[in-house]
Amino acid sequence: MKNKVILISIDGMRPDGFLQCGHPFVEQMMQKFSYTLTGSSVMPSVTLPCHTSIFYGVPPMRHGILTNTYVPPVRPVKGIAEVLANAGKVNAAFYNWETMRHVWSSETMKYTFYLDAYSEENTDAVLTMQMLELLKRKEPDFLYLYMVETDDKGGHDHGWMSKEYLAQTANAIDCVEKVFQIASEHYNIIVTADHGGHDRTHGTDCAEDMTIPMFFWGDGFVQGAQMDNISLLDIAPTVASLMGVAPEKEWEGRALKTMM
Repeated sequence: MKNKVILISIDGMRPDGFLQCGHPFVEQMMQKFSYTLTGSSVMPSVTLPCHTSIFYGVPPMRHGILTNTYVPPVRPVKGIAEVLANAGKVNAAFYNWETMRHVWSSETMKYTFYLDAYSEENTDAVLTMQMLELLKRKEPDFLYLYMVETDDKGGHDHGWMSKEYLAQTANAIDCVEKVFQIASEHYNIIVTADHGGHDRTHGTDCAEDMTIPMFFWGDGFVQGAQMDNISLLDIAPTVASLMGVAPEKEWEGRALKTMM
């Protein structure tokens, strides 16, 4: 039984972008992972609200983060990082959008590594290599890898489904493949988008913004199984279940599996 998890978030990855990006690992992901190409984001379909829902298992109207500007919650909910830290787990986070640090409390992440995607190039790949180096040295229980370049340098700069967007998506899938090659024997792996996008924006309830791909590898997941009716709210309880930790009672999602 694996009791460790790597959670990878690819900001702004649409299902059709995933399918059309041209990376050879796309087909392998659909063969090796349980997955859906019709997962649900949350409203508003914006990065900070979406990731707060990923970590806290409740929709934006409950956690109160409705824009990309952080405000302290009025009715705090314990998030997955806090729940795992309280259970004695060692957590690590790697991210290239500074505001992402608000998704967890600093004391719940033993290791963090930040690169500014706006001032440096190829930060998705650099973060991935940094994460894998830490994994080899310390083997944390929970590793979170956030990659912004599909959204920022692809969708916002050139438009969703542009050739530049598809190239950034392929770069992100290349990072996923590297993680899978090194870590899949000892870690459960979850890969998700937070939202999609249309034109050069997102944040609405249209299908292009709200429909996301989600992938699950490890204990309880059948290779190649397709999943239905799942959303970002299911990620925190699934991580907790895979790691043998009780979920927070206020989380609204459910622990996922495709194997009884």
